[in-house]
Amino acid sequence: MPEQFKALQGFKDILPDEQPYWRRVERVATEVATLYGYRRIETPTLEETAVFLHTAGVGTDIVEKEMYSFDDRADKEGNRTNLTLRPEGTAGVVRAYLEHGMFRLAQPVKVYYLNEPMFRHEKPQAGRVREHHQFGCEALGDGDPAIDAEMIALLYDFYANLGLKHIRVFINSIGDGNCRPQYIEILKDYYRPLLAELDPLIVRGLDYYTRTVFEFTSDIDKLALNGGGRYDGLAEILGGAYTPGIGFGAGIERTILEMKRQQVTPPAEERPLAFVVYFGKSPEYKEVSVRIVATLRHNRIKTEMAYGERSAKSQMKQANNSGASYAILIGEQELAGGFVTVKDLQAEGLGTESKQVEVKEEELVGYLKGRPEQRKSQD
Repeated sequence: MPEQFKALQGFKDILPDEQPYWRRVERVATEVATLYGYRRIETPTLEETAVFLHTAGVGTDIVEKEMYSFDDRADKEGNRTNLTLRPEGTAGVVRAYLEHGMFRLAQPVKVYYLNEPMFRHEKPQAGRVREHHQFGCEALGDGDPAIDAEMIALLYDFYANLGLKHIRVFINSIGDGNCRPQYIEILKDYYRPLLAELDPLIVRGLDYYTRTVFEFTSDIDKLALNGGGRYDGLAEILGGAYTPGIGFGAGIERTILEMKRQQVTPPAEERPLAFVVYFGKSPEYKEVSVRIVATLRHNRIKTEMAYGERSAKSQMKQANNSGASYAILIGEQELAGGFVTVKDLQAEGLGTESKQVEVKEEELVGYLKGRPEQRKSQD
């Protein structure tokens, strides 16, 4: 018997039952980012390793331990380019900003990315996996502190519109190129005698941050939901002119985990309005059923049917389990008379007398579109 494969450690399938959370996060992120004037950008999953070596900082955990890097196939001259699966989103966005001359546009250029996979070879923690996805925003080309405030407000609105509470923001400044080096030396002198006690507690992040930095955390478990800040020198590291910039990356998996902790439930997926059930075993019953299903779907009516050789009882059970509002019944009389019987499944579920109506096949679309459930879904 062949081996049954499983997902790699730190990688996760996103199953259909999880999708309503993802769709909710994506919808709110898009609405909020658009409201604040950010436009969507997508950058490649693979970049030259040098993009991250220069920007993240040699000696950081990302570069030393976490990047998935490999040599590409050799070109005609035998040269190989070292490539890296994207560990974070900002460097690629700044590279695209420079490569495509976006510095010639009205500044600041405000962009967001959504549901983009990031890869880090780290020990999986709560809400973190080796392939995780982010919602992020970047504003490039202007150092006005009002942009800092705008981005923090955007992120706050994102969590608030998701329905999350007990969210706290921490804001600080880590200095600039003038004061930061002196401060770092003082900090090293202070901690040098204490290194034996602090090495396991030190967390090294990205080197490119300067001035404003911020982080949103949950008061429930104190875990960080995101991280962000200014990176005014990053464009220069990537070969461009001095360009102020600020951005953040918010993990979608971590956000969904917080939604579950706070019992924030996304809207349920839309259930089918109709479920077609046929009672005969001859081919014409299924042919009519398939035709009706196709017609209803063509007219934007969500419809399902049973497949395979299922009994009428099994089909009705499946219709009830689907949550459909109506069963479209096709039996001998319906087939001969060119009509269908529409059965109200929800009335049956409420314990009231089930309503059945005979509807001509050519009038079925108009009948179903006139139902309250369909009118509501179209609004």
